[in-house]
Amino acid sequence: MLRTLVRNAGILVIALLLVFLVACGKVTKENYDRLQVGMEYSEVVEILGKPGECNAVLGAKDCRWGNDKKSIDVKLVGDKVIFFSSKGL
Repeated sequence: MLRTLVRNAGILVIALLLVFLVACGKVTKENYDRLQVGMEYSEVVEILGKPGECNAVLGAKDCRWGNDKKSIDVKLVGDKVIFFSSKGL
């Protein structure tokens, strides 16, 4: 029972690390350079994958891909990019 629990916890940790690495794998200078003001949210997701977090207020959305050291932030209004920035690329 304990072995199964430890094995399952290990598998979960490995799976979470893989998801994190795959998401960060798209946070690159090359992908950042593909972004353009006016792009649809769906086009950004096609380039960067699903964001790690998004906050929405009154029709504006602020989404982040990556982590505190290496990230791409995109601001959208009406599902269109109005501004984007990067850190650590």
